[in-house]
Amino acid sequence: MNRKSFLGKILLLGAGLSGGVLFIKKIFSRNWEGNMNSEKIVIQKIFPLGFQWQTQNPFLFCVHHLDYFPKGKPNLEPDASLSGRNIGQDFEPKDGWRMYHGEKIPGFPNHPHRGFETITIVEQGYVDHSDSLGASGRYGDGDTQWMTAGKGIQHSEMFPLLNSDKENTLELFQIWLNLPAKNKFVEPNYTMLWNEKTPRFEFLDKDKNKINLKLIAGSINGTNALSPPENSWANDKDNSVSIWILELSPNAEWVIPKSEKNVNRSIYFYQGDEIFINTKKISSYHGVELVSDEDVELKNGNKSSKLLFLQAKPILEPVVQYGPFVMNTEQQIYDAYSDFQKTRFGGWPWKNSEPIHGNKKERFAIFPNGKEERI
Repeated sequence: MNRKSFLGKILLLGAGLSGGVLFIKKIFSRNWEGNMNSEKIVIQKIFPLGFQWQTQNPFLFCVHHLDYFPKGKPNLEPDASLSGRNIGQDFEPKDGWRMYHGEKIPGFPNHPHRGFETITIVEQGYVDHSDSLGASGRYGDGDTQWMTAGKGIQHSEMFPLLNSDKENTLELFQIWLNLPAKNKFVEPNYTMLWNEKTPRFEFLDKDKNKINLKLIAGSINGTNALSPPENSWANDKDNSVSIWILELSPNAEWVIPKSEKNVNRSIYFYQGDEIFINTKKISSYHGVELVSDEDVELKNGNKSSKLLFLQAKPILEPVVQYGPFVMNTEQQIYDAYSDFQKTRFGGWPWKNSEPIHGNKKERFAIFPNGKEERI
């Protein structure tokens, strides 16, 4: 499923529905000596990962983009033919990359949001941000942008191909996090979590195998992540929001520490061969919904592995989602479309629908209030 088809879906959920347990499967497996033992219930659900990944309340959406873009032209377009691509809706990974909705530059030209947040984690490559408030930025190579759409914003997310002498690999996650009703109409804004300031940890297991953890939200061993936007569900520590990227060296073992009850937590195994969760084998490119009040034992297979971890208390309110708008009632959805048609959420102050910000690899952010950050 591509992002465009996702934006055409309506999802009606009763209060707290997606925060409940869909089903619990008790695992019986052999221990390392080969004996059959019953184990604690830690796995609720195992599912394959498609283009769009399944999420639990309050997360609405998660996608992993990995594109091996060719060299870039001086105007930062692909130095390759676009023949045979469905320009404007190019989601087929032809030659290992996609143009998405971009016509000249890969990416997502201007589009609106209301009522939730986007968290964009760029592990490789660059993203150019522009929005209806006149804000802009370029971030990448480990940076995260956390944007609160609030009462409404248009933005574009373009992928400039800055390398003219080699391929331009892009790898990013985009996660949508819901806002509670009280914050759905706050002023839109965004926060940058720059790579150099993002907490990272290296753990060693009993055999000196490494486990690396990148802390984007939450806390580990008394260290807090960088602060999310002030109106975010993640800004209240009682909501137990955690976002991690884990990298396990071959055969590494680590324990995901337990949280409290009634917290939704999922891991997404997106790179590697196999892992074991309390001895249950999980194949690559699968997700797992976990119970929250039990320690979870991870054991990696014979190849390096990477996992994304999402955790949070659900927002126990009705959710009505239509495309890029996430509200609490159907009437609010109708109002969102009406408001967008009337105001365009501030209009579009840029010359075209897919603006980019020059040929330099400088990372920067210019916020709606005029404040600048340059890295």
